[in-house]
Amino acid sequence: MTSIQELLTWDNPVFTAYVIAAAVTVLKIMGQGWMTVWRMMRSGRGLVSPEDAAKGPLNPSPDPAQLKIDDYVDRSRRMHRNDLENIPAFWVVGFLFVLVDPAPGLAQALFYGFLIARAGHFWAYATARSHEVRASFYTIGSLIVIWMGVQVLWVVLT
Repeated sequence: MTSIQELLTWDNPVFTAYVIAAAVTVLKIMGQGWMTVWRMMRSGRGLVSPEDAAKGPLNPSPDPAQLKIDDYVDRSRRMHRNDLENIPAFWVVGFLFVLVDPAPGLAQALFYGFLIARAGHFWAYATARSHEVRASFYTIGSLIVIWMGVQVLWVVLT
């Protein structure tokens, strides 16, 4: 049985792949927040709190209409919310998956497959593709996370 100290090293390709995937998804979540801010600033719409529509250096001409839902801004906000609903589960189960010492090729395929699925989901949502296209990418990522969770339980409970 491999020790935790041996599993959590850069010499372990499973751990390295997990760290890469986790870091990329952190950047995705943070970048999505900035994309939402950029869209609000660019359009001057889609603000969510009354104080956001107050006069200031970044909003010299406030208007109550700035607080109305704007799809251009809200689409980015929904993408951010979706990331926050899905990516943390990957972080947790991915780390636990590293600890059960899976085959490196399998782990890399799952970790990078999740990244590809999330990138596809981003593309489908950002470009307003059909729900079926977006849901297909979501399903792939979700099944990867579920499969890893089942595998972790299998190893721990058997």
